[in-house]
Amino acid sequence: MTHTRSIIPSATYRLQFNKHFTFQQARDLVPYLRDLGVSHVYASPFFRAGTGSLHGYDINDHNELNPEVGSRADYDEFVSVLHAHGMGQIVDFVPNHMGIGSSVNTWWTDVLENGPSSEFAPHFDIDWRPLKSDLYNCVLLPILGDQYGRVLERGEFKLEFEAGAFFLRYFDTRLPIAPRTYTMILVPALIKLAAMGIGDDFLAEFQSVITALEHLPPRTETDPEKIAERLREKEIIKRRLLRRCDECPQLIDAISATLREIEGSPGDARSFDAFDELISAQAYRLSFWRVAAEEINYRRFFDINELAAIRVELPEVFEATHRLLLELIANGSLDGVRIDHVDGLWNPAEYLALLQSRAGQFSSGKGGELPLYLVVEKILLGDERLRADWPVHGTTGYEFANQAIRLLIDPAAEKSVTETYTKFIASSTSFPEIAYHRKQLVMRLALASEINVLAFMLDRLSERNRWYRDFTLNALTTAVREVIACFPVYRTYLTPDQDPGADDIHAVRRAVRLAERRNPGIERSMFDFLGEILIKKFPENIDEQTRAEHMHFVMKFQQCTGPIMAKGVEDTSFYIYNRLVALNEVGGEPNHFAVSREKFFSECVTRQREHPHSMLATSTHDTKRSEDVRARIATLSELPSEWRKALRRWQTINRRHKREIEGELAPDANEEYLIYQTLLGSWPLVSMEKSERAIYLGRIQDYIIKAIKEAKVNSSWVQPNEEWENAVRDFVAKLLRAGANRFLDNFKLLAERVAQLGMVNSLAQTMLKTAVPGMPDFYQGTELWDFSLVDPDNRRLVDYEARRLALSSLAGTDPSALLYEWRDGRIKLHVTHQLLNFRRSHPAVFMQGSFTPVNATGAYSDSCVVFVRRFESSALLVIVPRLSARVGFPPVGDVWRDTAFEWPEEFIGREVGELLTGAKFTVKETSCPMAEALRVLPVAAFALV
Repeated sequence: MTHTRSIIPSATYRLQFNKHFTFQQARDLVPYLRDLGVSHVYASPFFRAGTGSLHGYDINDHNELNPEVGSRADYDEFVSVLHAHGMGQIVDFVPNHMGIGSSVNTWWTDVLENGPSSEFAPHFDIDWRPLKSDLYNCVLLPILGDQYGRVLERGEFKLEFEAGAFFLRYFDTRLPIAPRTYTMILVPALIKLAAMGIGDDFLAEFQSVITALEHLPPRTETDPEKIAERLREKEIIKRRLLRRCDECPQLIDAISATLREIEGSPGDARSFDAFDELISAQAYRLSFWRVAAEEINYRRFFDINELAAIRVELPEVFEATHRLLLELIANGSLDGVRIDHVDGLWNPAEYLALLQSRAGQFSSGKGGELPLYLVVEKILLGDERLRADWPVHGTTGYEFANQAIRLLIDPAAEKSVTETYTKFIASSTSFPEIAYHRKQLVMRLALASEINVLAFMLDRLSERNRWYRDFTLNALTTAVREVIACFPVYRTYLTPDQDPGADDIHAVRRAVRLAERRNPGIERSMFDFLGEILIKKFPENIDEQTRAEHMHFVMKFQQCTGPIMAKGVEDTSFYIYNRLVALNEVGGEPNHFAVSREKFFSECVTRQREHPHSMLATSTHDTKRSEDVRARIATLSELPSEWRKALRRWQTINRRHKREIEGELAPDANEEYLIYQTLLGSWPLVSMEKSERAIYLGRIQDYIIKAIKEAKVNSSWVQPNEEWENAVRDFVAKLLRAGANRFLDNFKLLAERVAQLGMVNSLAQTMLKTAVPGMPDFYQGTELWDFSLVDPDNRRLVDYEARRLALSSLAGTDPSALLYEWRDGRIKLHVTHQLLNFRRSHPAVFMQGSFTPVNATGAYSDSCVVFVRRFESSALLVIVPRLSARVGFPPVGDVWRDTAFEWPEEFIGREVGELLTGAKFTVKETSCPMAEALRVLPVAAFALV
């Protein structure tokens, strides 16, 4: 069927679907979201994921809904209720990878059973001829909790027989046994049957099953006809075997006895030889998860072994993974899609164009307009821009989150805050230096196999060129590592059919120059060789096959740089460089401190021109800390002296709580610095009861331990230092203990000041997100104060009943009372509610309207942000505070002294309405004192409609 063109959302609300929050619960939430002002639910992935998945990114089947979230009837009812309320839905879609941690993924199970002969083998990005010859035609599975031999001889592997097929069991993991290797079980079972005196006719029938298995095409066969034959015949043989078991119960006994013999006896090493031989004959090689990183031969999502990359660039894979998604677009259930990890795609522009093209088949939209609302998860660094040739409406909004928080940071405090940090931790290592070394660490450990693949490919290319064949594999491996470690962006986007763009050339050459400077002892021509290939300056006079191999290397290289940047920077360096952790956000650059109003305005104008419907986010499921936590921590830039003095006091008071471990104090100074910022950012607004204090303590301890492991300095996920972690847990517990507590008594003084200023910053962020160019997204629960930390803390269940009650209580409430009672969060809810409903009733002002900054004058002109949105005869003038510590708390009324702004011309002589207070008046003067504009609340929005 066809339906009218998708409506671009006026505001989205992100819901995290899992077994604890289902389609039925989302259905019941729709009226509340409608009243709040939301136009579209923004759903986390709800396709079939691994059992118990709380995030949905480990999709096992793209074409089934997650049964833990609900049935198709549940989903359809949810969509029906959305439409009945005039609302729509967009979904987070994962085209890059699949979860392979369970047998629910039938594609992966088939690959493990049949190796290269699996019909699904081409769907995954598997290197069947890796560097290590022992892995030829095998997939390395790093799933063991110990070395393979130890696991085997402890008897942790078990064999199972079910429905004519054999399986290998390792605790909760069940792996298929290759059909041709069934003979290693069935031949001994045949001997046992004969000894039981079973008749010759049955033995002959059973022997024929074994013979048929021996004549199956091998699992290394890739001829399509042979693959089809193998697929057909192996299933026939399984059915024959099952029938023989039904006919002769003794056969089941013989098979069971054989399985027990093969499984061996702990304490008798030789008894496991047959089992070892059977396992070694499979299409997979089992290994200890902690030591297998260098040899993993399937591309993963980052370094997560349970997520295997799929080759969605192949037409058959695209079609096979998008059937349900396209069906939901076609029947109007979905208005838009968010593409997860777009940088992992082989050719993002091609994929996005194909998705829009397929969506366009179901749309009767206007010419020139994109048929599907489409945003991509893309991190832009520095002055990088979203690719102009991508048919998308924008990004998921990480860049806005960082622009907004930097606007709220005092640039004058950069020197003071930096000196305070470097003195406290006794180190002055810069963030770029940390990022460089942590990317190197990631490439040597977690993502070593990806680097080895690239280096081996580059080595083969160099061998074909007499100018470069003298380069050794080790030297080329170093060159690959160094260039990636110096890469200034997540990836480049070269394609086989287009010349490289200026941005891509600049990124590659910059990385090569930095790598050369860092490595003066390495032959420069080696870096030049790699750099020229990466911008498609291939050697002259090479044949098409060699040119294709060069291009293949470029495409693989591009897929690797993003994960290395993410793991080395976001997931490691962000937990080491703790100068002001409000800046340590996904897509952020912590070495860049504040941003001026002029720069912020410039970014808004650019977004308005290039991607006016790009998503604007301040909290997401991936953020390192919530918007309200960041808003608080940013205020330390306004209190640099108080912060420095507090740190000295706290360090002195709490030194006795540290524990010496091998000559080092735990926590170290950098970890301690992070702990204090985390406490200030998340400290509850009301006194805690005993049970609440215990919950809060557990949250902080869990967060800090995760941060320490991610930093990989004193502990890690691979090599946990439990003694260090326990010392840190104990340190945090002593900081927060009830009763007489010198630290808490002093801490609460600064915490109160930070909470007040943080409240103002939070309202400012909310106003900016809902009023500047772009489409605002609200993460679940953040319409009230939310002091969550990184996942899983930010994925806790939301109390929607409290939010319903809070929203209903707003009717008739005096806005000044909301400011007085700001701790209950209703003031944030009120701002959100009023702005979102205005957006929904006046969409053109935001989707098509202009954006113009308005100058302010007076003593605190630098502490406010004023701008106007216009469309035809409608306009909205918005005032947002920043750096309010110098103004006073609360920043309302006369504390603004002589600060003022000029009304835009069209407002003069017209009646305007202030959205947040309900005040209406006629503008008579050209100038408006800020004391009047912000008489009641710290933010304001004046509408002319």
